[in-house]
Amino acid sequence: MGLLPDAALDQLFRNARTYNKWLDKPVSDETLRAIYDFAKWGPTSANTSPARFVFLRSKEAKERLRPALAPGNVEKTMTAPVTVIIAYDLLFYEKLPKLFPHNPAMRELFRANPQLVETTARRNSTLQGAYLMLAARAAGLDCGPLSGFDNMKLDEAFFNAGRECEGCDQEFFPEGHVRSNFLCNLGYGDPASLFPRAPRLDFAEACTLL
Repeated sequence: MGLLPDAALDQLFRNARTYNKWLDKPVSDETLRAIYDFAKWGPTSANTSPARFVFLRSKEAKERLRPALAPGNVEKTMTAPVTVIIAYDLLFYEKLPKLFPHNPAMRELFRANPQLVETTARRNSTLQGAYLMLAARAAGLDCGPLSGFDNMKLDEAFFNAGRECEGCDQEFFPEGHVRSNFLCNLGYGDPASLFPRAPRLDFAEACTLL
């Protein structure tokens, strides 16, 4: 097998942890752009790439998120240098002429099948969120993924209001066709906050060879 060096595998998997507390160390915009540029190459169904990522860095953006968070997730999220909303665009198929140009009929296939759109968007945006986490770890960041929040409150605050986003490059998802999937805090985790790692299932408990 052409495995990566042990140090790289440790960084990506074996020693990677979910962090709840963070060092007071900023994450640059250049780093966030770099991890997206790695993550975007991960495969998705028909190259649909439905994920949309919102990187919350400012106090104002975090405060907009606060009402949607479960109580146990407030402190860890508000103190993280960056919180990423991993979301999905239900009109992802409109970009297929660019992303899947060799099959022009694919856009119409999705446009005519809303259930397929929802299933494809949720599944593949979840994949893309995982790719983003691996890219973040490869860049030396730590991750704290979480799902303890109210999706409807978050979507109303960030995706349905059609508001201008101060400091954003464009109007902030004004059409209401983007939905949140999960959140991931990013930064440099405080190793002093870690508790002993929980066990995982062995191969024989989770896998079958046929």
